[in-house]
Amino acid sequence: MIRLHVRSDLSPGAAVALTLEQARYLTQVMRLKAGDDLLVFNGRDGEWRATVAEVLKRGCVLKAEEQVRPQTFGPDLDLILAVVKKARVETVVEKAAELGARRVRLTLTRYTNAERLRMDRLDTIAEEAAEQTGRLDVPEIHDPKKLDALLHGWPEGRRLMFCDERGGPPALEALAEAPEGPWSILIGPEGGFSPEERERLLSLPFATPVSLGPRVLRADTAAISAMTLWQAARGDWKGAHTTTWTQGT
Repeated sequence: MIRLHVRSDLSPGAAVALTLEQARYLTQVMRLKAGDDLLVFNGRDGEWRATVAEVLKRGCVLKAEEQVRPQTFGPDLDLILAVVKKARVETVVEKAAELGARRVRLTLTRYTNAERLRMDRLDTIAEEAAEQTGRLDVPEIHDPKKLDALLHGWPEGRRLMFCDERGGPPALEALAEAPEGPWSILIGPEGGFSPEERERLLSLPFATPVSLGPRVLRADTAAISAMTLWQAARGDWKGAHTTTWTQGT
């Protein structure tokens, strides 16, 4: 069944407003008519069955009928990605949404070769991936911020999985003994971290350096691999039916 992420509050009988693009997709691409069903979610009120209440010349209106799933959230996992080529950033954002990241934070490092990014485009990619995967929230995509600033304001209690291109303990081995709670994964630029950046990262008490194997990986491959390993060791791939996650900040 079609799933859409919407902004409207969801409750029995509530009218659900759509963007013009969403309305065109439903009526012109998917050919929905008045009375047809679909699923909607807003990241706050769970997932709802809705019906097409009215088809207009320039849009359509939905009506929320009943909640089919209560609101849940995945693990409190941030992916921090040093900005790389635009196409690769877009791929990482899509896969981060599919793999359950709560947020994607873009960062600028000494060796970052930044391209101009369209943040609205990244938001759309995250939204579409969330619709496709069945998750009930959409990951937040944060504007690029210098690595020093991110580390300086680091939240208390959050761990950092630092993917060290120069080696370290295997990720699964390192994560096996790591504490529960909120985590971030840091992926560096194609040129790697500068010696000063790496030295600082290794000195941080909340950082866990890990290796992603014997081969040199591109940033997008490293991000996907790291999220997969973390989810298997610490996320909702482990004990998915018994672990309860909170929304966090």
